[in-house]
Amino acid sequence: MYVVGKPRFFLQLEGAVLLAASLSLFASTHQPWWWVPPLLFMPDFFMLGYARSTKFGAMTYNIGHSYLLPAPVALYGIHGHRPLVLGVGLVWLAHIGMDRLLGYGLKYDDSFKHTHLGSLFKK
Repeated sequence: MYVVGKPRFFLQLEGAVLLAASLSLFASTHQPWWWVPPLLFMPDFFMLGYARSTKFGAMTYNIGHSYLLPAPVALYGIHGHRPLVLGVGLVWLAHIGMDRLLGYGLKYDDSFKHTHLGSLFKK
């Protein structure tokens, strides 16, 4: 079971807002923009868990694609006055927003294609 219809649209819209807000805030860190492309795809390394099993892969993917890690990283960057750390957290959040916008949701244990936003790669 997964989200369909208007709720799915709003979740994808939230993803767009998170992407735009995170990148806008990244500008305030005064970090070089060339960091954004490589950092934007770093969270996808959490997919490596799928090499072990679908269940382990879903767990590692969901840890890297939820707010559980990037939010504390960004907060540490803010409170520790560490603009680079803040920038990393913001780009990580931007990645999550980008994924949600594109329909890549959190994974279920049975298949990489089975997400809370629907089935990926529909034909």
